[in-house]
Amino acid sequence: MKASETLTNNLQKVLVDLIELHVQGKQAHWNVVGRNFRDLHLQLDEIITSARLFADQLAERMRALHATPDGRSSTVTKTTSLEEFPATLVDTKDVVGLVTARLEATVGTMRDVHDDVDEEDPTTADLLHAFIAALEQYAWMVNAETMTARSSVTTPGTADAAASAK
Repeated sequence: MKASETLTNNLQKVLVDLIELHVQGKQAHWNVVGRNFRDLHLQLDEIITSARLFADQLAERMRALHATPDGRSSTVTKTTSLEEFPATLVDTKDVVGLVTARLEATVGTMRDVHDDVDEEDPTTADLLHAFIAALEQYAWMVNAETMTARSSVTTPGTADAAASAK
């Protein structure tokens, strides 16, 4: 099978977000400070490893479909849907929100292209399913750092400030 231009473009969108998630995860990993530093630092390593692995698996799938992945830094910078991560030291509580938002944005890109990918190549859609499940689990686990036992389900990507204020 040879990927259509649409399939190639959709997979490229996911690829650049995964690459950017990996790079931003390293930025967060190096510059996180504050309470629960070590746990979050180690958790970021898990996310970084997965994002890198997922990007590699997707790029290799693209090649198997005779598409050319473009992971150059200039391409990633110009085309990622993820907002830029701060260049400064960032408190753990803020890192939780920033990383959760980026995980959810990456999943959002996958969900946006999923139906078109599935229509042309269900095998590649299966890869997206696995990536989505893993990244959503990471988002839940990271975001749980800012929740309290009294909280209800929070809005994705936000700290549970209302419950904490009670």
